[in-house]
Amino acid sequence: MDFKNKVIIITGASSGIGKACAEEFAKRGANLVLAARQYVTLCEITAELEKNFGIKAIAVQADVSKAEDCEFLVKQALATFNKVDILVNNAGLSMRALFNDVDLSVLKNLMDVNFWGTVYCTKYALPEILKTKGSVIGVSSIAGYRGLPGRTGYSASKFAMNGFMESLRTELLKTGVHVMVACPGFTTSNIRVAALSKDGEAHGETSMEEDKMMTAEAVAILMADGIASRKRTMVITGQGKLTVWLNKLLPALADKLVFNHFTKEKNALIK
Repeated sequence: MDFKNKVIIITGASSGIGKACAEEFAKRGANLVLAARQYVTLCEITAELEKNFGIKAIAVQADVSKAEDCEFLVKQALATFNKVDILVNNAGLSMRALFNDVDLSVLKNLMDVNFWGTVYCTKYALPEILKTKGSVIGVSSIAGYRGLPGRTGYSASKFAMNGFMESLRTELLKTGVHVMVACPGFTTSNIRVAALSKDGEAHGETSMEEDKMMTAEAVAILMADGIASRKRTMVITGQGKLTVWLNKLLPALADKLVFNHFTKEKNALIK
């Protein structure tokens, strides 16, 4: 796929993988519709992308947990560009709390953003993507294949996203629409800093060694290449691939290895 003049909607575009994807798609000549709650930050990003890469980009303030915001996002894309080629469902929240301790509102919040945000945006963008035979992308996680301790709500939301995307892909098999699930491993971003604690407040610090992780920019390059070649699924890191296969072939061993891995994080929740 040549990205030049394609119209791409990216949710959660104000930081991390979403922002990195915006930069990578802009380098490849795409026009962008960037969505997030942080409108001022989005405006700064769009202005910089237009200046540096000569593309057109618009910022749309949107909370993807609200269906009306997702509908407005797509309407803004059409009002500006008159088409949608690619939707990147990237907006997401994480958490760090044991299920026994967590307030249930935290899990609901995660499902509203990570799962329902994907459903809402896809619902409103799909009629346009059917016209362009474009792509629907879900930025999921290894946590969508393997449940992680202290992340019950996050894993549940990503499992739900994976099931939704797989069903959608099958429904659209004969339409020419491309559906891809991208599963980064641990990636440097602010998702762990913003991860919700047991009472729903942001942790404000990371629990892992960020400098040893894949960068958001590296993930964005791989995702853009995956979209260009219309891949079905991308499990991006070696650690992620190993985790997925171990969980399929030796699930009891996977339980022990995952448990041991998370006992080593900063201020570990399990010991």
